[in-house]
Amino acid sequence: MTITHLVTHSGGFHADELLSSVILTRLYPEAVLMRSRDAAWITPGSGRIIYDVGRDYDADALIFDHHQRPGPLREDGQPYSSFGLIWQHYGRDYLRSFEVPEADVEDIHHSFDQGFVLPVDLIDNGALEPSVAGPLAGMTLPVLLETLKPVFDERDEDADDRAFMTALPVARAFVEAAIKGKAAKRRAEAMVMQAIEAAGSGRVLELPTGMPFRSAVEKAGADHLLFVVHPRGEDWALTTIRKSGDSFEARADLPEAWAGLTDAELEAASGVLGAKFCHNARFIAVAANRDAALRMAELAVAEAG
Repeated sequence: MTITHLVTHSGGFHADELLSSVILTRLYPEAVLMRSRDAAWITPGSGRIIYDVGRDYDADALIFDHHQRPGPLREDGQPYSSFGLIWQHYGRDYLRSFEVPEADVEDIHHSFDQGFVLPVDLIDNGALEPSVAGPLAGMTLPVLLETLKPVFDERDEDADDRAFMTALPVARAFVEAAIKGKAAKRRAEAMVMQAIEAAGSGRVLELPTGMPFRSAVEKAGADHLLFVVHPRGEDWALTTIRKSGDSFEARADLPEAWAGLTDAELEAASGVLGAKFCHNARFIAVAANRDAALRMAELAVAEAG
């Protein structure tokens, strides 16, 4: 079936149908995006996908709403919003549209669902309060996207539709960045695994370029690794390895005597010609070349014990 129309509700918008539109407009770029509550449009029909409106969820009929009772639930009992439903049925094809390798599609689909889609679903259904983010509550993606709605006294006839279309590329940028980041992590993982094997029992992991590495280090069980070195433009970077993804605490810090020093002062403190910079928080240092970076790494390992 050729999809000619993508239909969601008119009026004010929320993150779920906006993010659903990101997925569907990529898969069906020639389809007309229609915002309406007219019964003639929100009733299933040939060539249309209906979402976040219509009070029915019937994938065969291409209608994906969650406002009816009972609403659709995941296998674990958590509620879907239209975004979750659209991602469940169209997310894999969306990933393939970015040429994500087939071997990675299922894992990335699940990871994105749990880390990105589910929080949107929960907030939209009132099952999660943005306030759980504490001082950052106003910076959560659903809240930020809804700030793009018209202000209360901007009430001309097309205000909501204009705001929706303005918000759509903003939402698209976040979704695409998240997907591309996850795909890149999978590509990086294979490279990091090779580097871990090359490092053997050494405490320093050398990578051919800057890339995500912590998840691969954890997956490999490489608990002996303390620091990472890699080229960074014309310089080389020396970084610590965090103990976990939700903590800034490192397995080992760079030497305290280096903190906040640059150039000649850092060369004097470290004894390494070519040492250029060490962050005051001691999680990254920069050297002029590979040899200097590796020497600094050796000294950091020795101090860490």
